Amino acid sequence: MNLFHPGARVVDAATGETLTEQTIAAAAAVLAEEPGGVVFLPIETTIASIARYLAALRLGRPVVLLDPDGDHSDLVERFSTTEVHPDLAILLTTSGSTGNPKLVRLSASAVETNADQIAQVLDITADSVAITTLPLFYSYGMSVLNSHLLRGATVVLERTGIMQRDFWAAAVEHNVTSMAFVPSQYEMLRRLRFDPAKYPSLRNLTQAGGRLRAELVTDFAERMAKVGGRLYVMYGQTEAAPRMTTLPPGRLAEKLGSVGLALPGSHFTIEDDEVVFHGPNVMMGYADTAADLAKGDEQGGVLRTGDLGRLDDEGFLFITGRIKRMAKVFGVRINLDDVEKNFPVTAVAGDDKLEVFAVGVSDDDARSLRTKIAEWLGTHFTGVNVRTVDALPLLPNGKIDYRALESSL
Repeated sequence: MNLFHPGARVVDAATGETLTEQTIAAAAAVLAEEPGGVVFLPIETTIASIARYLAALRLGRPVVLLDPDGDHSDLVERFSTTEVHPDLAILLTTSGSTGNPKLVRLSASAVETNADQIAQVLDITADSVAITTLPLFYSYGMSVLNSHLLRGATVVLERTGIMQRDFWAAAVEHNVTSMAFVPSQYEMLRRLRFDPAKYPSLRNLTQAGGRLRAELVTDFAERMAKVGGRLYVMYGQTEAAPRMTTLPPGRLAEKLGSVGLALPGSHFTIEDDEVVFHGPNVMMGYADTAADLAKGDEQGGVLRTGDLGRLDDEGFLFITGRIKRMAKVFGVRINLDDVEKNFPVTAVAGDDKLEVFAVGVSDDDARSLRTKIAEWLGTHFTGVNVRTVDALPLLPNGKIDYRALESSL
């Protein structure tokens, strides 16, 4: 698989170094001398890491994208093998996995198809310029890279992040046209008083990686509209290589709360209230052991997402919750996603109690939240516990670390 279009450009904002065919060829030559089978790549936001990634894909070597700051010795030991299926291209750990994570097996076809689908719906062209806002071992960050390289666009490598001046200076210097963020980053951007007018070339914002509060969807859509730009709400899972929908910006106001329409060539069904995705970008299956890497496609293009949802009469998808995101309060089942949708809190299940975390609120506001949530649930206030925190724990991909919150109870 060759994702590097002849016109594609990758530039390091800090060093000015650029990715070339010669760089990829040199990385491929080094890799060809190494033992065959799986390539374990702690992928950094650098030219060298991206060159090795693209070289592995060209050589048909399945590559496991890993957090460069993590300890992956156990995973490497578990999955080291030369017996791999010829269609296998990329392996990603499941989101938020701890202990003994399983790997998502993605074929070359699924990865390339999804990159092309995204390029179509976002109208990525040779004039498009993206900047790295997410780690490349995270499927959303990988997707941004793949979709731009495939269409001969430019990717600017920036490592300091949105809280630093260098990031925004690089966005101006390199005429960045699009930025991709997860919900926690949009919360940060609001606190930073983000004004797209300061970045004249910026035209698109995309959002995936979890539910963004409707208030923020409207807020950032309006900010972008004022400068002739657009906000794209999207929905995906690592198991779908990774994106599955996009909400056309022109329909956002009337479809507020929806994650949009299925990407070209795919569709959804709702089976027992569960969202089921059908498309060419569905994974081959999971891998729990090295022997699983030799298996072929076990999914047949069908992915049971584990999300609850509904489709309206035009095919727009609305996610209503997560099958496993449930709690009990005095014996009554509560959908934690519904709590988060209706209140500015993060919710987890306690011992016959709802535990919610509120960022930066006063004790009086916490007591008020507790009363309002209890009234909304129709239960006694002792069934709700509100904890105030300065910040929420996040996973390396920017998503909320629910497991850390649960362990803090």
